[in-house]
Amino acid sequence: MAAKLEAGARLEGVTLTGADFAEAELSDSVLVGCVVEDAVFAATDLRGARLQRCRLLRCRFSHADLREAVFEDCQMSDHGTRKGAVFAFSRLEEASFRRCDLTLARFEGAELYGVRLEDCNLTGAVFSRVNFGRTFGRKVERIAAELVGCNLALADLSGARLPGCRLARCDLREADLSGADLAGADLAGANLFQAIVDGARLTGADLRGAEVSGLDLRRLADYQDLKITPDQQFRLLDAMGLDVRPE
Repeated sequence: MAAKLEAGARLEGVTLTGADFAEAELSDSVLVGCVVEDAVFAATDLRGARLQRCRLLRCRFSHADLREAVFEDCQMSDHGTRKGAVFAFSRLEEASFRRCDLTLARFEGAELYGVRLEDCNLTGAVFSRVNFGRTFGRKVERIAAELVGCNLALADLSGARLPGCRLARCDLREADLSGADLAGADLAGANLFQAIVDGARLTGADLRGAEVSGLDLRRLADYQDLKITPDQQFRLLDAMGLDVRPE
C-alpha cells in the first residue's frame, strides 16, 4: 500500500503503519479517511497535499515541506500515549488546519508564515523557536498567521512574534505568553484567564469581549492603546489590586 502513496495519488480508507517516507515526493497527494501510524516524514515533499478525516498517530514531520497543505478533521494526537504530532524545522507556510486535534503537538523551529489554524484543539501545544514571518526584499518583514477559535489552553507561545495576527475566540487559559509580541493582535473574545503574560506586548491589541479576569497589566511590557470594553476595565483594575467600588 505504501508504494501507492506518491505525488498526486489519492488514497481512501488505507492504513499505513511504520512507513518511512523520508525524502519522498508526495506533493498534491490526497488522503481521505486513512490511518497513518508511527510514520516518518523526513525531508518529505507534501506541498499542496490534502488530508481529510485521517488519523495521523505518533507521526513526525522533520524538515518536511508542507507549504499550502490542508488538514481537515484530522486526529493528530494519540491520547493513550500522550504523544502529539511533531513538526520539526518543517515549512508550513500557508498551510491550513481545520477542526484538527493537535493536542500536545510540537512545532519546533517551523516556518509558519500565513498558517491558518481554525477550530483546532491545541491543548498543551508547544511553539518553540517558530517563525511566523517572511522577509520581502532586504529590509521588509511581514508577520502573518490566523489562529481562530482554537483551544490553546496550557500551550507554550512564549516569545512568539504575532503582531497584528488573529487569535480571536481562542481559549488561552494558563497558556504561556511570556515575552510574546501581540501588538495590534486581534484577541477579541479570547479567554486569557490565568495566562502567563510576563513581558508580553499587547500594544494596541483588541481584547474586546475577552475574558481578562486575573490579567495583571503591570506584568506586561506594554499595553498602550489596548482596546477593551467599559465592563472589562473593572476586572483589569481588580487584577491590579485596586478596590473598585460603585459610588
